[in-house]
Amino acid sequence: MRFRPYARMSRPLRWLARVLTALALLGPAGAGAAVWAVRASFPQVSGTLAVDGLTGRVTVHRDAYGIPHIYADSARDLFLAQGYVHAQDRFFEMDLRRHATAGRLSEMFGAATVDQDKAVRTMGWRRVAEQELPLLDEQTRLHLEAYAEGVNSWLERSGGALSRSLEYGVLKLVAPGYEPEPWTPVDSLSWLKAMAWDLRSNLSDEIGRALAATRLPRERVEQLWPGYPFDLHRPIVTRGAVTGGRFDQSREPQESVPAPDPAALTRAAEAMRAVPSLMGDPAGGSGIGSNSWVVSGRHTASGKPLLANDPHLAAGVPSVWYQAGLHCRSKSAECPFDVTGFTFSGTPGVIIGRNDRIAWGFTNLGPDVADLYLEKVKDDSYLLMGEWKPLEKRTETIRVAGGDPVVLTVRHTMHGPLVSDVMGDARGALAGAGRADGERADAVALKWTALEPGRSADAVFALNAAQDWNDFRAAASLFDVPAQNLVYADVDGNIGYQAPGRIPVRVRGDGTWPVPGWTGEYAWQGTIPFDELPSLYNPPEGHIVTANNAVIDPERYPPVLTKDWAYGYRAQRISERLRAALAEGPVDAAAMAALQSDTHNGFARFLVPALLELQVAGPAGRARELLRDWDGSQGAGSAPAAYFNAVWRHLLLETFGDELPEGARPGGGDRWFEVVRVLLQRAGDPFWDDVRTDVRETRDDMLRRALALAYDELDARLGPEPGAWRWGELHTLTLVHGSLGTSGIAPVEWLFNRGPFRVGGSDDAVDATGWDVQEGYAVSWLPSMRMVVDLADPDGSRWINLTGASGHAFHDHYADQAPLWAAGKTVPMRTGEEAVREAAVDTLTLVPPGGQGPVRGDRDHHGGVRR
Repeated sequence: MRFRPYARMSRPLRWLARVLTALALLGPAGAGAAVWAVRASFPQVSGTLAVDGLTGRVTVHRDAYGIPHIYADSARDLFLAQGYVHAQDRFFEMDLRRHATAGRLSEMFGAATVDQDKAVRTMGWRRVAEQELPLLDEQTRLHLEAYAEGVNSWLERSGGALSRSLEYGVLKLVAPGYEPEPWTPVDSLSWLKAMAWDLRSNLSDEIGRALAATRLPRERVEQLWPGYPFDLHRPIVTRGAVTGGRFDQSREPQESVPAPDPAALTRAAEAMRAVPSLMGDPAGGSGIGSNSWVVSGRHTASGKPLLANDPHLAAGVPSVWYQAGLHCRSKSAECPFDVTGFTFSGTPGVIIGRNDRIAWGFTNLGPDVADLYLEKVKDDSYLLMGEWKPLEKRTETIRVAGGDPVVLTVRHTMHGPLVSDVMGDARGALAGAGRADGERADAVALKWTALEPGRSADAVFALNAAQDWNDFRAAASLFDVPAQNLVYADVDGNIGYQAPGRIPVRVRGDGTWPVPGWTGEYAWQGTIPFDELPSLYNPPEGHIVTANNAVIDPERYPPVLTKDWAYGYRAQRISERLRAALAEGPVDAAAMAALQSDTHNGFARFLVPALLELQVAGPAGRARELLRDWDGSQGAGSAPAAYFNAVWRHLLLETFGDELPEGARPGGGDRWFEVVRVLLQRAGDPFWDDVRTDVRETRDDMLRRALALAYDELDARLGPEPGAWRWGELHTLTLVHGSLGTSGIAPVEWLFNRGPFRVGGSDDAVDATGWDVQEGYAVSWLPSMRMVVDLADPDGSRWINLTGASGHAFHDHYADQAPLWAAGKTVPMRTGEEAVREAAVDTLTLVPPGGQGPVRGDRDHHGGVRR
């Protein structure tokens, strides 16, 4: 989670540090007390438990990694048990998420999180979730209610264990009176809003363009957001007469958009950054990516399709994902589930995975589903088409642990909430922004598809039960937000792709810049109908690749999905390797897993030749020789990768740091590959000139400067011998606890964080271990899980999670998969009951109250203490 609730709470945490130190000084007695305190909250994973609400017996088998497979006779019992098991392993994470999505973090963490709460309350995530609940299918509501009942059954039973868990022990130092509330279906639905926020579209690019325009002319800003290179990198959908275009939508640039005031955009950007990132997006929307692909059975060793998926999210512990199997003992219309995959704790069902007939995966489609509107506000009114309309207003009260409540007034125009109000008084914040006819814009409103109620929760259960392509597309049609690239495969040998989601059609403009709200010219006139969204079924090439690249060439598809795709470097690498592998013969699951670990840098072929052409003397020239025979791979042990990435970092910092404001400077992602690729062909472009000096620098000057600065940095950090440098010494992964891992108190961080791990890969390698050039080389986003499904064998699939099943620090399964993940390894993804039972290390039987078998408290000593 991207927030630091303990940044202003050091006194209670220092007391905790002193307690931990005292226990250490007490030797074995102190250590024993600490071990007892830690183990007290571990869940019971074997034996028999009576669980309120169950109507029949439920079996929970857990394998050597603590991954549960749940077997029940009814859908109600199945999802009730899922809620219970999620709560056993991950309740603090669930509790944290629901407070974040409701704008109630300050009830847990005090004044440190008031800004986050104000931002979320302004957008009203929970209000929208409350509106969604009655719109859902009756069966969906019943599943959500059963799940909530399971969570609450655990809450009622856990009592003392909850109060002794590490997270709540620390929390009581900050919020002594805090007690978790019962779980509700709306708590689960609110999570979908958080997911939509982190997988949103080009909002950060929209702000970045406008911020850059406060210092640069429009034509130079456009250089920093170049068009997609369709001549180099193919889109997902390459054939078929896709027309769409029920709406007449302009693609013309928004030439008439006024230049906003820098203070206005800064405040809007601050509001966006204040929103807690529950999926862990470190880059304000631009860092989120993913890989997925499917290969037809005619190209596989088994004769059935293979499906691979690895979503890219930020590093953290516990992982955002929770692996599980949900199985009706006898499938029927009333209980149609036999599904295994990755779930979200706090939400019933499986998000990505497979059932007995189909498999599916997600990558971020990244459509433009959010716009910023510059608004003219006077008192409690806003200007619209020559008339002053009353602002919609509501009052929110934020309770603050250890402090007084904060009262927030949220104001809306017809376009959406005024996000410029979040960081204090909006009046004057936009002074001078969007001047027209002597008037001024005073606020910024956010229009976003996720702020309208939808039915995405229906889509999850429909996907879980889908049996064929038609069922799959019907489920996809319910997926309002976030809009994802969906890939598909089935046991009959079919593969497919579907773009779902609620994607707006604008009367005017292309969604790339903030627009004036007062004119009425930039309204949304509808959304693209589902049947007109891009789709593929059994393409002749026998494989489909999605990696956030362009979905389809706009020359063949009139509706604007977005202009801010990833630029296709990962997708092209996957496609090239797939085609090469298929040309050699049938492929198998192991080949797909190996491709997921590909570390090749797709930009090296453009930058390295330019570096090698230079006349460079001294140590930098000697270090440059590392690149002469480099194949572009970026393993943790690579010396060339260490130097290349250091050169790349300094090239971006030096080339763009002199003119771009914060918020528009390079961070990560392959957009900067494309920016620099074009600039390399323009040796005298103004961007090469450092405006802070008295001379006019050219391309070669900046390349030499980057080579020298990179050498100096690595000399200081890794020693003077380039051949001894190692990429993994710079490129490290530390798994940071979502809320307690950034306390600044070493003993607390030791309790909850894990690592560092030395890893390979980089921003837009297939193994996308991303890093921010403004911060250094440490990994900030990565493949949050990896999965390869073999449709020929229900037990031949493979998967890995970033951390582990447990959210309890020091539990055996807290981070037991992390070393395997870092090494590019996977573990068996079993789905057949016999294989699940044979692999079970622990089996827990859940029974209704009064059911057969001894009943014990909800803890035992499985999952010993270790780091």
